[in-house]
Amino acid sequence: MSQLFLFLLLMLVPAAMMLDFRYHSNREMESYLLQVNASNPDIAHLYSIGRSVAGQELWVLALGLSPRRHTVGIPEFKYVANMHGNEVLGRELLLQLVEDLVRGYRGNQSWATQILNSTRVHFLPTMNPDGFDRAGTNCHLSQGRFNHNGVDLNRNFPDAFAGLLGEHDLYNANREAEQVRAVIGWLKMETFVLSANLHGGALVASYAYDNSNGGGELVGQASLTPDDDVFVHLAKVYSHNHASMHQGGRCGDQGPFQEGITNGYQWYPLTGGMQDYNYVWARCLEVTLEVSCCKFPPARQLPALWADNRKSLLAFIRQVHLGVKGRVFDGSGVAVQDAVVEVTGRRNMCPFRTDKHGEFYRLLLPANYTFTVTYPGHEVLTETFFVPYGPERNSALRHDFLLRRVATATGDPTLPSSSSLLLTEGSLGAAMTPTWTLAALVMALTFQNMIS
Repeated sequence: MSQLFLFLLLMLVPAAMMLDFRYHSNREMESYLLQVNASNPDIAHLYSIGRSVAGQELWVLALGLSPRRHTVGIPEFKYVANMHGNEVLGRELLLQLVEDLVRGYRGNQSWATQILNSTRVHFLPTMNPDGFDRAGTNCHLSQGRFNHNGVDLNRNFPDAFAGLLGEHDLYNANREAEQVRAVIGWLKMETFVLSANLHGGALVASYAYDNSNGGGELVGQASLTPDDDVFVHLAKVYSHNHASMHQGGRCGDQGPFQEGITNGYQWYPLTGGMQDYNYVWARCLEVTLEVSCCKFPPARQLPALWADNRKSLLAFIRQVHLGVKGRVFDGSGVAVQDAVVEVTGRRNMCPFRTDKHGEFYRLLLPANYTFTVTYPGHEVLTETFFVPYGPERNSALRHDFLLRRVATATGDPTLPSSSSLLLTEGSLGAAMTPTWTLAALVMALTFQNMIS
């Protein structure tokens, strides 16, 4: 049905559409994305993650060598813009970035081919199309900030510090359509490694945490994640590649921000924010990019603002290759889902786990790290090794973990122990249930007896 819908829309799209520097309506943005998708089927895939409260499609364009589906070893990256409907520069920057990448790839330019050959990049140019339709052009007023229901989408996510209810509170009646049926579902569908959401009204790169409950994460005036060093690095990559963000305090009434970055909580506490939700529940490191002092800059400034941000936007994508990536295999050599992969000294609220492909991605700066891998029915595996700097090679270090089964009482290590039939509480999509596993084992043993 969705393919038919896209086909019908394509019939209404002009054969060619040049992207000029102006603010595009939601319909014009949709037409442009459809045109890119139709003209570049080998590297582009347009899909919807849901609808806004008022029924507008939330379009995402994926670019990469395998745009329609995940490829093992290729990290997933995303840019989200226009979460607040009146903060509009981000949506135009993402459209320009799409144009730039496609043109560069078609022109066989190395910077573009390196990015799209090594990364699947997703663009959500507007998370709040309803708010955009009502947005005023004032630099500072909030008209259009909220969604159709008058809700601030960046205050409505399940909060990481509210009793860790996030995974069990996804479909709370108070959640908005743009989140529950769209962004949160999107995060469960794809294993995103790195993300940024683009805002306006300041010029700074802000990083998690945005909130705190006064626990060990609160250090001075900041709320620090276990991966604070990585977050600081990511924020600096953007600010230092920007024309002026790294200078700090460029907006007069905002800052000053040393090196153009800030811890979110230290700037101002924020409950129910998207970047904390990404980090805690989706294990995706997200940075909030405030890309213009004015929420709705005059259209004549768009070429200069694109020039200011282009290098930063490209450099930030490359950081998805920080650290280490790989798969976890069980005692039978099968890649397993929900194996816990932890780094000593970085105890996350919600541990990093392997996805449905048995993959893990861990963004880390160059250093020696000790990894601990746990999976039911298998010995705990601990390994220490050096992680180099991956972005310059367009690939994180590849390292797989091979587990050994726990020996049973009979001493037969080929059979799973009783502990392998257990699932941890809160496991997000385990490969099989205990009942199914036990039934499969009985059937296998029965079949073996029949042919013996």
